[in-house]
Amino acid sequence: MRTAADAGDAAALLAAVPAGRRVALVDPRFVGHVHALRLGLTDPRFPAATVPGALTALPEARGALLRALRHTTAAVGAGAPVVEPDADPAPEDRTVPGRIAVALEAEGIAVQRPALGSLVAAVPTDPEQQAAAEAGLASVDDEAVRLRSAVKAHDGFFTTYGISPYSRYIARWCARRGLTPNQVTTASLITALIAAGAAATGTRSGYVAAGILLLVSFVLDCTDGQLARYSLQYSTMGAWLDATFDRAKEYAYYAGLAIGAVRGGDDVWVLALGAMVLQACRHVVDFSFNEANHDAVANTSPTAALSDKLDSVGWTVWARRMIVLPIGERWAMIAVLTALTTPRVVFYALLVGCSLAACYTTAGRLLRSLTRKARRTDRAAQALADLADSGPLARAVASVAPGLPGAFTAPAVALLGTLVMIGAALLLPYGSWFTVAAAAVYALLSGLAVARPLKGALDWLVPPFFRAGEYVTILVLAARSDVPHAVPAAFGLVSAVAYHHYDTVYRIRGGTGAPPGWLVRTIGGHEGRTALVAVLAAVLTHASGFTTALTALAVAVALVVLVESIRFWVSSSAPAVHDEGELA
Repeated sequence: MRTAADAGDAAALLAAVPAGRRVALVDPRFVGHVHALRLGLTDPRFPAATVPGALTALPEARGALLRALRHTTAAVGAGAPVVEPDADPAPEDRTVPGRIAVALEAEGIAVQRPALGSLVAAVPTDPEQQAAAEAGLASVDDEAVRLRSAVKAHDGFFTTYGISPYSRYIARWCARRGLTPNQVTTASLITALIAAGAAATGTRSGYVAAGILLLVSFVLDCTDGQLARYSLQYSTMGAWLDATFDRAKEYAYYAGLAIGAVRGGDDVWVLALGAMVLQACRHVVDFSFNEANHDAVANTSPTAALSDKLDSVGWTVWARRMIVLPIGERWAMIAVLTALTTPRVVFYALLVGCSLAACYTTAGRLLRSLTRKARRTDRAAQALADLADSGPLARAVASVAPGLPGAFTAPAVALLGTLVMIGAALLLPYGSWFTVAAAAVYALLSGLAVARPLKGALDWLVPPFFRAGEYVTILVLAARSDVPHAVPAAFGLVSAVAYHHYDTVYRIRGGTGAPPGWLVRTIGGHEGRTALVAVLAAVLTHASGFTTALTALAVAVALVVLVESIRFWVSSSAPAVHDEGELA
């Protein structure tokens, strides 16, 4: 920490700081809460950030900061606020840090301005302002605000009222003992894996222990994000762990339940894989719709207006959040039913609950899409194309196909291809080469569906149709094979592919785009993998080799996808993506 006599001295001091260090500039007259400064000066996700009277810059914004500071030197003396004769800037822009923040934005540097809520951050210029700032400082409990803002905004009912009231204190306990969010995230994963192992015992005591441990894992899952927000410890590794471990925990638990059921004489692997497929398809509907409308123009509709109206009534907000069966409600249901019933009942409840939730959310999004007047952007079309996960076969068709006209052509063609593929897997004799022919038709229609930019009102349905086509085909062919352990092998394959699809989503959310093209080509794209499984079923009919082939394919996909994913998420180019907490 250094004290500068004026702006020129500040420029010299900042220039002497090593290039790889973050720097901050704080007006000496600053009056405010410590957590306000913490929010403005220590969040690692943004190249520059500011609160009234303070500014910070990461190394990538240091050059622009020094240029702005040197330009300000001529106009600003020893810290006195300066207003240009022909300008009327906001009060927070009259200080040196405020003026520099405006200059940084003029250079194209994104400057984060965190919402402070009830926290005080001010640079008083007279006794009256000084008294008001100090009164506001005394009237707000800084630590209470920090704890409250650690809780994620807009969470589910169970998480909000059953977990967060005490998990925030666990987060503070962890912060005071130097624990990191990544350590808590890893503890959550380990706890969930132990829960899956307990469920795999197939005993009543094992099921009870599994249910309890699953809830403990969820408490830790909430705690890691709250710890990150409480201590502002965001990181690229943390973003990757947080984004992927939830899926790993849930799928491992499903597998544990299925193994435990088999030990008890009840084979529920088909139900376990069905629950995983349904949950993954639900998520891709959410992701695809949100990406399609992320930056839509004139993004309004009567359905959206009704939704906003319902959100203004307390009980309807919670009812609607519970209907969609978010992770908190879902894991609570799984934990209780595991302890009290059987794995078969757990999976039946999951399939029924997730099906109803999928119908509710998809119907609402269909209505919004059909009633709103919006023009999709190139960014949205590219995101949908990336989520489609088209491989070499579909891309070859798309490169030569003219693209079929019509507002709803893309989702209609994708749906037709999906129905052809799933129908063949279900209705044709198992191992028939006509199923392979259906896979060729599926690849052809998949290419036609993405031959034109996905900017139609319902084009966000294309990726979910492709996910259903691939996942359900693998499920059906494995279930109909009558080959020992084929369905568990298919479970592993779908898990590996689903990881790839979730990884794609989180990269797009972070603004870095989809995985590299070579990765998609290497693992074949959705249509390539579907065709390969159909060929394997035809060649290895009723032979144990089908299980071996599915296992080998699952291992190969998992290795390629995980190695590239780990390389990306630990690299410097990966984004630190975290959900925001409640406003201070």
